Amino acid sequence: MKVVIQRVAKASVTIESAKVASINQGLLILLGIVDDDTNEDIYWLSNKIVNLRVFEDEQGVMNNSVKDVSGDIIVVSQFTLHASTKKGNRPSYIKAAKPDIAIPLYNSFIKQIETDFGKQVQTGQFGADMKVELLNDGPVTIIIDSKSKE
Repeated sequence: MKVVIQRVAKASVTIESAKVASINQGLLILLGIVDDDTNEDIYWLSNKIVNLRVFEDEQGVMNNSVKDVSGDIIVVSQFTLHASTKKGNRPSYIKAAKPDIAIPLYNSFIKQIETDFGKQVQTGQFGADMKVELLNDGPVTIIIDSKSKE
């Protein structure tokens, strides 16, 4: 699993002119899934995300997690995170998991992050044409791949 985590002042997801998710301070998580992702990837990544200290404390140091600041989370599926641009100019998405594998893992990831976070997260809709709007705070953008655990 690969995620792009963005610390946001606000973010929202709109599908067909209807706003389906909206938060103020928190994290916008773009999630890409591959065929060999497992529950182990979900557990590790979820724990890493909810405890990631990317919010400032009273001294202006990034020392607080999204839980510490009572922030919110939006999770959006994004198969394009696994794009290969090695050949030509059109990205290949062959590494991205097909829906029959990706949807159950996506749903499990959401449940796990809600468990680790201690509250409900908002989401986009898997496979939908979504308009994601955000005000990146910082900017702070972090990429994590559960396969490399860096």
